[in-house]
Amino acid sequence: MPGHGSDRLARIGRRIGLNDRAVQWRARADAMRDPVLMGAWSNRRGTFVASFGGEDLDASLLLLSDVGIVAATDPRFKATVEAIGKELRHGDLVFRYRHDDDFGTPKAAFTVCAFWYVNALAAIDRREEARELFSALLARRNPLGLLSEDIDPATGSLWGNYPQTYSLVGVINSALRLSRSWEEAL
Repeated sequence: MPGHGSDRLARIGRRIGLNDRAVQWRARADAMRDPVLMGAWSNRRGTFVASFGGEDLDASLLLLSDVGIVAATDPRFKATVEAIGKELRHGDLVFRYRHDDDFGTPKAAFTVCAFWYVNALAAIDRREEARELFSALLARRNPLGLLSEDIDPATGSLWGNYPQTYSLVGVINSALRLSRSWEEAL
């Protein structure tokens, strides 16, 4: 995501007292934000899209809120999450995209995308649905609790790199997102 690295550098700079650098990195992140919001929005679709001027969806758009490009409360983000749910979701799995690439049309869902979707659902106040999907995804782990890079939606077979760090980081990030705070628990 454009600006993501600059955004994180600005946050780190502020935290460790490099305020001049933090201001510089924040300005870079902010300068990238507006072109992304304008170029990646499709009036025709009513969603954000994978490329400037394009029309295809990509599950990485689920990260727009997490990386600070747009607020989760923004109706454009909600519309994008809903469109991804309709077009890229297959049961409890989510394809990264559905358009042809150098390898043809994707046949397997990219596992971490389902966790991105869980997080996006939670961010737009669909927490119960997010929890149900998270539980379904956890049920797909092997007996050792591991997940692969991809999952074949037709057979449930674990494909690709195995075990896959992205998928397991997805589990951790979603668990944190869905966990209640200590204040809520007490």
